[in-house]
Amino acid sequence: MAEIDIEYLKRWIGRTETSLDCVTPVPVAALRATLDLDAGRPQPGESLPPLWHWLYFLPIHRQSMLSENGHPRMGEFMPPIPLPRRMYAGGRLQFHLPLRVGDAISRTSTIVAVSSRQGRTGPLVFLKISHAISNGQGLAVTEEQDIVYRTEPGPDSPAPAYQSTPAQQSWQREVTTDSILLFRFSALTFNGHRIHYDYPYVTGVEGYPGLVVHGPLLAVLLLDLLHRHMPQAQLLEFSFRALKPVFNSTPFYLCGAVATQQVKLWVRDTDGLLCFDAAATLR
Repeated sequence: MAEIDIEYLKRWIGRTETSLDCVTPVPVAALRATLDLDAGRPQPGESLPPLWHWLYFLPIHRQSMLSENGHPRMGEFMPPIPLPRRMYAGGRLQFHLPLRVGDAISRTSTIVAVSSRQGRTGPLVFLKISHAISNGQGLAVTEEQDIVYRTEPGPDSPAPAYQSTPAQQSWQREVTTDSILLFRFSALTFNGHRIHYDYPYVTGVEGYPGLVVHGPLLAVLLLDLLHRHMPQAQLLEFSFRALKPVFNSTPFYLCGAVATQQVKLWVRDTDGLLCFDAAATLR
């Protein structure tokens, strides 16, 4: 394990990159089909559901630039953090204007912060990235992503402490994913991380009991739950935190509770433990 030179990694703070894309209809239809929704072809001008901008600005890297776990090697826009495990830990989004099928869109990304601390199983490095996404009408979505890097846990690593879920809920939906759904979502987001589709790797190398359900997929499913129960709701803000891994072939529960101008959303497992915590603020 290379020594972590946090001051060197902080040199990446302020680094930016800009990407261009177009809201084409095929990824939208493909995600609808993956989520077992109406797979009809979206029409020009149709609004993109919140979070579905994740189907665009895909991270396209040459095969030779990928590491063993399927993530791209870092050192250009992303700082070269010398820790093997990477987790998309959370995010915050604001929705200013709708993105629509046919829109030409741009995204400016900025490294906002790099920090470190000693965690339960060893050193942790925290990376915060901001994105500003615009279409022809102006700024449409602002987003902050929190990414955590850590060491491989050892056999004597202490077990994490997990939270129980809220006692009150308005909605609940049971979901069980399979390897096909996870593979399709990985393909749609061009996510090569092997923990989502390579069972021998995720169990034999990373030591998980099964394929890991993507955090972004859980976020999309929670907003789908909101839409099912409040189809006319318009989203102003959304935030989420990933707290406990969710695995394929094991049931989990999408839950929600309505408060004034806000909906609390979460994912719990069959033991009643909180896996994913989110909040949606409505217009």
